[in-house]
Amino acid sequence: EFEAIPDVLDRLREGQQVVLVSDAGMPGISDPGERLVAAVAEAGFDVTTVPGPVAALAALVSSGLPSGRFVFEGFLARKGQERAAQLSAIAAERRTTVLYESPNRLGATLAELAETCGPDRRAVVARELTKLHEELRRGTLMELADWAGGGVKGEIVLVIAGADAPAAPEDDAL
Repeated sequence: EFEAIPDVLDRLREGQQVVLVSDAGMPGISDPGERLVAAVAEAGFDVTTVPGPVAALAALVSSGLPSGRFVFEGFLARKGQERAAQLSAIAAERRTTVLYESPNRLGATLAELAETCGPDRRAVVARELTKLHEELRRGTLMELADWAGGGVKGEIVLVIAGADAPAAPEDDAL
């Protein structure tokens, strides 16, 4: 549980204003700020947002992949049936998928995605967005898995092209 929640709620009850600022992008997107916002809203207080940088959206826009419709997955489960279900859902998803990944798990995740989605699915690895060492690496899931196998540093966002529409059945099959 986010330890600051009771203190924040007490301050709000006293009439104070509270600001949540993060050095890791937009608070509330795949971070503990989400729990704080939910608790404040549930307690009946107003929550106002000042738009700020969001790595997921910056990566999506910069990727060159379709951005009109997309899904955000946050961080995948680390293992087990939940992870397998998430990977299967990404494989079938026709919209562009955006997710976060640890640099330590990037190579393995890309290899799993290549196996589940197909090695030729287009993707982009966005690393260290808006920072000195920003990098966008474009390619297929297999190409990116090979590249990332040597190790990667920094904050990572993956952008994965949606699945192709199912092919119409051949006349003979009908």
